[in-house]
Amino acid sequence: MQNMMMPEQTPITGRENKKKSPSTICALIDFYDAFNNRNLEKMSENWAQTDEIAMDNPLGGIKRGWNEIRTVYESIFNCPAKVYVEFYDYTIHDGGEIFYAVGRERGEFRIGGTTIKLAIRTSRIYRLIDGAWRQVHHHGSIDDPELLAQYQKVVKGVS
Repeated sequence: MQNMMMPEQTPITGRENKKKSPSTICALIDFYDAFNNRNLEKMSENWAQTDEIAMDNPLGGIKRGWNEIRTVYESIFNCPAKVYVEFYDYTIHDGGEIFYAVGRERGEFRIGGTTIKLAIRTSRIYRLIDGAWRQVHHHGSIDDPELLAQYQKVVKGVS
């Protein structure tokens, strides 16, 4: 298994030029493009469309299968809050038919006059399916208990 040992600090935002990027990075670029632009169709293309996929995010609970995961993104994309995240301080671990990215997300959640700075530990796992990288697992967690409580309170008040 090859890996990139030094964490990359240049963030992935979804606005990068994919022409000069390895396919693993392109899959991550596509995810952040879909997320930051609230594009459910692109998000659907980034994830494998199976019941085997799973997501565990800072709002709690585990979502399994695309139908459950899609509802999380629909609620984020359809709420009045604006959420932006970028992926940095990451390493890519390539195992041929699978790769995983381990790093951090930073960004913000804004609604009305409230802005919450986000700091999330993040891992994403992708499988090569029919020649394309598809996300099969995501885990995100917020280390700071006060930030987590504030984020959960505001998000629950919006949804």
